[in-house]
Amino acid sequence: MEIARPYLLFLGDVHDDLAAKTAYGIVDWRRDWCVGQLRLPGCNADAELPETDIQGAVAAGAKTMIIGVVNPGGVLPDHWIETIVAALDAGMDVASGLHMRLGEVEAIAEAAARNGRQLFDVRHTAQRFATGKGTKRPGMRLLTVGTDCSVGKKYAALALEKGMRGRGLNADFRATGQTGIFISGRGVSVDAVVADFISGAAEWLTPANEPDHWDVVEGQGSLFHPSFAGVSLGLLHGAQPDAFVVCHEPTRTQMRNVQHPIPTIREVIDATVYCGKLTNPAIICVGIAINTEKLDEAEAKALCKEIAIEHGVPTTDPVRFGVEGIVERVIREFHAQ
Repeated sequence: MEIARPYLLFLGDVHDDLAAKTAYGIVDWRRDWCVGQLRLPGCNADAELPETDIQGAVAAGAKTMIIGVVNPGGVLPDHWIETIVAALDAGMDVASGLHMRLGEVEAIAEAAARNGRQLFDVRHTAQRFATGKGTKRPGMRLLTVGTDCSVGKKYAALALEKGMRGRGLNADFRATGQTGIFISGRGVSVDAVVADFISGAAEWLTPANEPDHWDVVEGQGSLFHPSFAGVSLGLLHGAQPDAFVVCHEPTRTQMRNVQHPIPTIREVIDATVYCGKLTNPAIICVGIAINTEKLDEAEAKALCKEIAIEHGVPTTDPVRFGVEGIVERVIREFHAQ
């Protein structure tokens, strides 16, 4: 899917910042794509964009209103419908990352039809994928993988895209989740793809390209997570990465929403190489990304240094300290003459 920009971010009346994490992710990486935010009375989240209404957003050039929130069950509240219909009547498309499809609401479907506007349910796609074939294709690919879900794989991939471009590499971020799709304006939410076609969807997302072109692929879940390992493995096989970066949150002892312990970084490296060799025998780890948000700066630097020594690859917090070391490793491994 290709989502037109600039964006108006709709935060509804959510009760806290976490509920607006989709909007915050967009602002963190694509603030220049956003004309403003629209909040309903009682909203306790603030993406720190200019406040606007529907008409003001259209006057500022907004092409798509993004529902920039998440909620339990992914259900669209009834009292948001009026605002969504108004956006469609004003000439904007509307995009949502909720599980509930926008077109399932009669008033929204009718407004889109009468105005000739598009509805984007980024967790769902009309695209049909083939099964994965595993045939080596031109171009280079880097995948972020995790010791758990929600450890910073998307932010690491975006930071790597920016860092690689800054060093003159031809690199593009490839989104595999709803927030990433909003950030890039394109992609496929692989967690909503039928299991047999996950690897094929990843191949479609990262097609044959110029020999020196890098697809920087947003990882999903973890090979060790009992809920999401199937998605992670399909993405690994289809993305066929030449390189991968392990993402880790060091304060966790247990994986999110289950009782399983966090695997070690070494276990993730070994499992990723073992499984990844099926479609790319040359796969290697080029770095480790540590989410140090819960550590002070001295602790964060010391931990990154310790892990780098232990595993022999550049280790950093991509948001806090940048990704120069990992990018340098990529250049040395794949572009040295």
